[in-house]
Amino acid sequence: MTDREEQFSYRFLKLFRRNFVAGMLVVVPLIIASWILWWVFSSVDSILQPLIEAAFGREIQGLGFAIFLVIIYITGVVASNYLGKRAINFADTLARRVPIFRQLYIGAKQVVEGLSGKGMNQAAFREVVFVEFPRPGMTTIAFVTNIIKDKDGKKYYGLYVPTAPVPTSGYFEVATEEQIIHTSISIDEGIKIVVSSGMILPDKVATGKLEVTGGPESLADAFTSLGKPEGNTQDECE
Repeated sequence: MTDREEQFSYRFLKLFRRNFVAGMLVVVPLIIASWILWWVFSSVDSILQPLIEAAFGREIQGLGFAIFLVIIYITGVVASNYLGKRAINFADTLARRVPIFRQLYIGAKQVVEGLSGKGMNQAAFREVVFVEFPRPGMTTIAFVTNIIKDKDGKKYYGLYVPTAPVPTSGYFEVATEEQIIHTSISIDEGIKIVVSSGMILPDKVATGKLEVTGGPESLADAFTSLGKPEGNTQDECE
């Protein structure tokens, strides 16, 4: 094979890989989202179909899901006024006191609030950081899921370390401020990095720590050697 043929093969494979990954980033989320919506639609509709059949004498596909949406909307309207808030808070208090059901209820509520981004502390992913994982000397990206403080005010970060190329599975870790490196990588960029297994990377990454400790020495040296930026609290590296 000549040099020209090798260059052509390399460019073709590079273009194919880039377009394939770009297509995967579009198609796979659509398939997953569509499957979840269809599963919710089918499950809710099948649960309410016996009531619909008893009322109308036959099954009406889709009516159960429509009724479910109306119930959710009406609940939201009721929860928006003063008396509705009092009633919902009272029901919430009762649900939290029921054994076994209490754990299920609280867990489901936290998941829903987290995915909906209700409140900063409940945001699904708050930040993308670098963390030493899976062993000393190796670094990967992680998503900050929450921040807690002990009685002395020391911060602890809840981290989700995803596996590539499927970010729906991964590991949960708790790390201190000294064990993570803040970055300027957005949540969307972080997910693209994981899904593409690193084939899609930002041109530049800004870190928000002037001194890096608790990480690989080579990475720490690369960041701390940049010095303090003027009028900014971030360093930039390429």
